[in-house]
Amino acid sequence: MTTQPDPGTATESVAAFTALLPFELDDFQRRACEALAQGHGVLVCAPTGAGKTVVGEFAVHLALAAGRKCFYTTPIKALSNQKHNDLVLRYGPKRIGLLTGDQAINGDADVVVMTTEVLRNMLYADSRALQGLSYVVMDEVHFLADRMRGAVWEEVILHLPEEVRLVSLSATVSNAEEFGGWIKTVRGDTTVVVDEHRPVPLWQHVMVGKRLLDLFDYRASGPAGRNLLVDPELLRHIAHRREAERLTDWQPRGRGRSGRPSGLYRTPGRAEVINVLAQDNLLPAITFIFSRAGCDAAVKQCLRSSLRLTTDEERARIADIVDRRTADLNDSDLIVLDFHEWREGLLRGLAAHHAGMLPVFRHTVEELFTAGLVKAVFATETLALGINMPARTVVLEKLVKFNGEQHMPLTPGEYTQLTGRAGRRGIDVEGHAVVLWNPDVDPAEVAGLASTRTFPLRSSFAPTYNMTINLVHQMGPAQAHQLLERSFAQYQADRSVVGLVRGVERGERMLGELAAEMGGPDSAILDYVRLRAQISQRERAQSRASRLQRRQATNEALAALRPGDIITITAGRRGGLAVVLEPARDDEDPRPLVLSEHRWAGRISSADYTGAPGPLGKMSLPKRIEHRNPRVRRDLASALRSAAARLDVPSVRASRRSGPPPEHDVDPELNVLRDRMRAHRAHGLPDREKLARVAERYLRIEEDNEQLRKKIAAATNSLAQTFDRIVVLLTDRGFITVDGVDETTTVEQDTPAVTDDGRLLARIYSESDLLVAECLRAGVWEGLDSAELAAALSAVLYESRREGHGPGDGSDIPTGRLRRALNQTRRLWSELRADEQRHRLPPSREPDDGFVAAVHRWASTGDLASALTASDHAGTGASMSAGDFVRWCRQVLDLADQVRNAAPSAALRATAKRAINDVRRGVVAVDAG
Repeated sequence: MTTQPDPGTATESVAAFTALLPFELDDFQRRACEALAQGHGVLVCAPTGAGKTVVGEFAVHLALAAGRKCFYTTPIKALSNQKHNDLVLRYGPKRIGLLTGDQAINGDADVVVMTTEVLRNMLYADSRALQGLSYVVMDEVHFLADRMRGAVWEEVILHLPEEVRLVSLSATVSNAEEFGGWIKTVRGDTTVVVDEHRPVPLWQHVMVGKRLLDLFDYRASGPAGRNLLVDPELLRHIAHRREAERLTDWQPRGRGRSGRPSGLYRTPGRAEVINVLAQDNLLPAITFIFSRAGCDAAVKQCLRSSLRLTTDEERARIADIVDRRTADLNDSDLIVLDFHEWREGLLRGLAAHHAGMLPVFRHTVEELFTAGLVKAVFATETLALGINMPARTVVLEKLVKFNGEQHMPLTPGEYTQLTGRAGRRGIDVEGHAVVLWNPDVDPAEVAGLASTRTFPLRSSFAPTYNMTINLVHQMGPAQAHQLLERSFAQYQADRSVVGLVRGVERGERMLGELAAEMGGPDSAILDYVRLRAQISQRERAQSRASRLQRRQATNEALAALRPGDIITITAGRRGGLAVVLEPARDDEDPRPLVLSEHRWAGRISSADYTGAPGPLGKMSLPKRIEHRNPRVRRDLASALRSAAARLDVPSVRASRRSGPPPEHDVDPELNVLRDRMRAHRAHGLPDREKLARVAERYLRIEEDNEQLRKKIAAATNSLAQTFDRIVVLLTDRGFITVDGVDETTTVEQDTPAVTDDGRLLARIYSESDLLVAECLRAGVWEGLDSAELAAALSAVLYESRREGHGPGDGSDIPTGRLRRALNQTRRLWSELRADEQRHRLPPSREPDDGFVAAVHRWASTGDLASALTASDHAGTGASMSAGDFVRWCRQVLDLADQVRNAAPSAALRATAKRAINDVRRGVVAVDAG
């Protein structure tokens, strides 16, 4: 531990830092800085825009003043770039570095801004850059709840050397004390500073038609939004509109699809909303629309209106910034990107902001908005995460959003995160949140969202293959167990056990009371009901076995189908005749490709083919079938119906329906149990069923208690169990050796040790880390050229956005050599999945060919239009957005760089280097932040 600084010196440090600032520190900022100056770590939880980062900047000041190092970590590259620019302006470029994966600027500087993953990798590699490190700032530390990346934050917190002071900056969470308690247990002396006060007050409004009304009755209190009543004037205004609807309900004119008079209930258009805000001096504004297409459409709607929010002078400044930012883009790419419409929107003070945009476009919007030149931005909720882009007003068009599976109401946490953008510190006296009203919006629900402050932080930490191999390599299983036990996930699990134990105790008391009603825990009726439960369980098991037999028979029939076989789809909405176009690929889960008589083409499974014993007949097929082509499907369906007409199909189908049900073996054990039940002494009791209901309740509580005990056992060592299972799997596969000789060192081992293959895995940081390592050591990507390698890497990274866009059928794979490599990759994944099932581990994500053609075309030609066209792999006619294209290309670059460092052969390392050069060009290289 470092020695405690003198309190007087600490006060002087804070004073010296404050003198550099153009503003006075708030109370929470001062408390946090003083704790840091006195040698404590700090956790600061405060609202968006409250100025948490000042505390992180003070850590930078302390490190530089003491001649030590400070690392400033952020969750996303854009935030790292932003913070790097801020610190360079204050301290100059020589003292500040940047490491984001894409960029490495002055990496040996005293202060380095980096993404959190970069620091995690440094810790595992025991990098020399860690020498002299005294402070680590973890901005947006609440990202440790992120399902995909959250574990990285906990890994860093657990692995940092003991003497390093940790500065954790978090959005407001309701369990800050719990989170702070955990940080104290793993990092030592830590001061928790919680501040829920917004530096700029936030006023909540509802826009009804074109009228802006207060949500709360602020005359009774301030704008905090707690314990406030909904404004009576808002309720009266809505009631009047509903009454007007009722009175005009008989009129047939002006009705929408809902039957409501559109003149009364029509939500104002986007341009009208912006006009209202402009008249009330409430711009700049961010309107959150939970759809990329919706954001782009909003700008187009405004461009079709007469809306113009900028002066001639502002237009000239905007034009200069836009032209400077986009100077490196090709003219042909600008046409593909609808550059001129985007530029016209900016000149009029309008813009969209979402992840589907080209990064240079998105960053230009951020620069213009921050400078006050763009007045109205239509954004998806991703803008609310970290980017420093506040507005005077935030508008919410709807209070529901699509989560990828269904439309769900906004949570209070999401509402607070979004509206937290309203109110620019040092510019605005107050911020404003506006919800657009429609008949489905209940002001009381909006008030509930605006006043709730319960969003706890939940750990997403779990061992991965890469984490496990690094832990084994660095500290061995015993110490790794101790580290896992110190995680926030385990800390929360242990605290949850207290409630589970109380539940078991309650259950035991209830069991005692019920046993007394039946005459004791050994009563005859309890034994009798246990016997009945055993019979029911046996009957269900027999029923399941018969279903499995039927499914196995169906799977065998599906696996035996060949192209040209005419079959009947007997279940689901695809029912009817069909012809097999391609046989099944996987015997375990056979899914042949078929075309139905109704022109539908797709793969069917046992769910569609229940009970069908075999094909009805056969028909000839063309040599190559473009089944996605509507004309081809129409002609083939016609040929199918003609071929079926020559078969006695209806009579065949009827005979199947009327056939006898399959016979099942009678379970002799079941007959024995039934005989025992009938002979039981409780069988003839006059009040048998009354007592049986008590006994059944006893058994249910007994089962619930057993489940609680299992949860307690799982909670207390679940992470360690997962880690141990991964160690066994990696040992089976040769990445770890146990009780033997490591061939690379010829030293006898009596504890797990990492092999050469394991060291390869330790350098792969990817969601599909083990699959990538298997592909590298098996040589499946050897012999590919650079474009083919980039395409192969994309398959283990890419995940189709739209439902149903899974792995392709291989028809758009550009070369035979690449097709073979992808087939081998998929085969290795299938073997890995089987191993994971056997070891009861979560399955690795299936390779997805959806980006293969696009990235191959890009690496081969550098032609953006051609690459985006190739991204339409599923035949929908909708190409990938430019922003998504660049994002996936950069993920390919990141993995290619890992392959360049980790591949076992010099040839593959050289190919990876060429792939990086071929992908990093044009729009992918421009504004790589």
